[in-house]
Amino acid sequence: MSKKDTARPDAPNFRKKYLEMVIPAMMKQFDYKNVMEVPKITHISINMGIGDAKDNPKKLESALSELTLISAQKPVVTRSRKDISNFKIRKGYPVGCKVTIRGNRMYDFIERLVSVALPRTRDFRGLSFKSFDGRGNFSFGVKEQIIFTEINYDKIDSIRGMDINVSTTAKSNDESYWLLKYLGLPLREKPNKIEESVEVN
Repeated sequence: MSKKDTARPDAPNFRKKYLEMVIPAMMKQFDYKNVMEVPKITHISINMGIGDAKDNPKKLESALSELTLISAQKPVVTRSRKDISNFKIRKGYPVGCKVTIRGNRMYDFIERLVSVALPRTRDFRGLSFKSFDGRGNFSFGVKEQIIFTEINYDKIDSIRGMDINVSTTAKSNDESYWLLKYLGLPLREKPNKIEESVEVN
């Protein structure tokens, strides 16, 4: 591992975990010859949809405030790309908000997600191993923003869900799966017949 890949003492815990534990595990699992071959997470996108944002600006403001607390970064308003007559939404109307986080904020978010938020989810049984897109990305939904301790339940105006997309440099679903699993995401176990394809003798 090169000197620049060594975690600084003040680096987020999960960045250290990636450098010190995940990289060696992935190199053994997939028989990489060079540390630069090991996949990494590039960024995480969080999207929160607001059905009545066009008619209720306060709900949009609340969503923006909540997503700021959750991500530690200012989100942007998402707008409709086309007219949707069934919902009386015109192109350009606000429909929610989103944020993309990278670097240390990204690793801090992963730690809070894994250690605190997901365990607080009602009836949580793990994340699906089927939610990979074959291009290094993993997506899943969160039904309630209140699983994040940054959100004060007494101050919210409604329960909101969000979609979380984790983008990586992995080239296959197997690589993405093991990268995130070694990092600590509570992915459900894959069936044995699938696991055998990446098993190291």
